[in-house]
Amino acid sequence: MLLVGHGSKLPYNKELILETGRMIQERSDEYVVRCGFMSMNEPSVTDQLEAFHKETIEALTVVPLFLARGVHIEKDIPGLLGLAEGEKKGTFLAANGTVPLVYADPIGVDPLLAELMLKNAKAALSLI
Repeated sequence: MLLVGHGSKLPYNKELILETGRMIQERSDEYVVRCGFMSMNEPSVTDQLEAFHKETIEALTVVPLFLARGVHIEKDIPGLLGLAEGEKKGTFLAANGTVPLVYADPIGVDPLLAELMLKNAKAALSLI
């Protein structure tokens, strides 16, 4: 899994992506998890795609850690993956040959996001 973050000059934004990747890896041994950034942080998405070329994998899943669709989701990331705008499936050359590549949606509207916002609101109200 390539977890894609936007990137930021602020260090805690990079840490959020890296820590999320670490938690995913900890919860599932089905994936080799790497984190890549669109800008301002290293490693870049391109760097991590190069690293995956050297891995023996069954498939590559690219998961953007973005809330909503925008230029990065619709154009930039698919371009880096060799996908046309709107495509979700392609192929990837790994160490063991050509494997399927799939591109996941951003988080979007999800009941888990609503639960997280309720949790954050309750935490804020506990300060009163």
